[in-house]
Amino acid sequence: MNFEAYNPTRLVFGAGSLAKLGEIASKYGKKALIVTGGNSVKRSGVFDRAMESLKAAGVSAVECSGIEPNPRITSVKRGADIARKENCDVVIALGGGSAMDASKVIAAAALYDGDPWNLIAHGQENWAIPTQALPVITVPTLAATGSEMNCGAVISNDETKVKSFVSTECLFPKVALVDPELTLTVPKDQTAYGVCDIITHVTEGYFNGVDGTPIQDRFAEGVIINAIEWGKKAVADGTDLEARAQVQWASIVALNGWVQAGVHMVPPVHMIEHALSAHHDITHGAGLAIVNPAWMRFAAKSRPERFAQFAQRVFGLTPDGKDDLTLAMEGINAYVLFLKEIGCPTTLAEVGIGDELFEQYAKDAALVVHDEEGNLLGRPPMNEKDIVEVLRTAL
Repeated sequence: MNFEAYNPTRLVFGAGSLAKLGEIASKYGKKALIVTGGNSVKRSGVFDRAMESLKAAGVSAVECSGIEPNPRITSVKRGADIARKENCDVVIALGGGSAMDASKVIAAAALYDGDPWNLIAHGQENWAIPTQALPVITVPTLAATGSEMNCGAVISNDETKVKSFVSTECLFPKVALVDPELTLTVPKDQTAYGVCDIITHVTEGYFNGVDGTPIQDRFAEGVIINAIEWGKKAVADGTDLEARAQVQWASIVALNGWVQAGVHMVPPVHMIEHALSAHHDITHGAGLAIVNPAWMRFAAKSRPERFAQFAQRVFGLTPDGKDDLTLAMEGINAYVLFLKEIGCPTTLAEVGIGDELFEQYAKDAALVVHDEEGNLLGRPPMNEKDIVEVLRTAL
């Protein structure tokens, strides 16, 4: 293993932490741009509580609301325009992964003179990777993306039907203010999709990373097992604060760099899902629930021993004389049963997607993260025919 690990984000975690928002924000600015999604933060009273905390600390605020579930570059441009016009000096993300991802790119776009879409990797010759951004504070209201404590963001372009990412040091939030109480009102379906998102962040590295990372394997397996255990409880009873807190913690560690340190992961499942949701605007976690098992069945054929390990360590299955591939498939089936148990879709048909555009999805999936031959990176690398095969398995 040869690697560097770096995460400068300060984490403030625990029930009731929202009350500290004003005190924290005042260290980074005097006027905040609060980025929100739909109206849930207002219906729940979270928005008003956040504003009260900011006001008490002498921080004024303006809002950029209406960030879409798959945040669009048009919303990023709108947010950056508000930040510049209002002379905002700090950006606060108050919402789920979409609000957090949009906030990071808004913070960079506010200091960038060009088209903000150039900040996102989409196959362009000259990628304007951000080097500066306004300070960002993340306040997640959903346990899912882990965006609160990393430097990545995913943005969609509705005109070109491309959904892609940016990841760079200046986008690390200054503070992640994580209050599990804010997730108590999240509906069952969104809770379930979030759990699937958490698990997929971990399985991407677990199955697509380099060999010889036994400690990271155990980290990954532990996060998955806890996400399954506590995720079931959070879906069954949304008011279970302990379950909410454990799922929230799993969300953070799943993608803040700890589990993946030294793994050198690539995310083929995410790239395939991005192609789907760019065209159909499905919820990201729901798309992952469909694509990940289908991809697992494809990839297990080339590395059955790895997937057999997953079956044994995560689901407690025993070989009983079976070969690795048979055990691997049983483990994948166990994962699908879990997804169904918590209410996630596991086929494209369940979200109304047919096979008409499979070739286009395959081209889009390999647009950015590919090798010299154009194959989507992963273990194994996938050509367009392979991606179509995975999608057909998901029908």
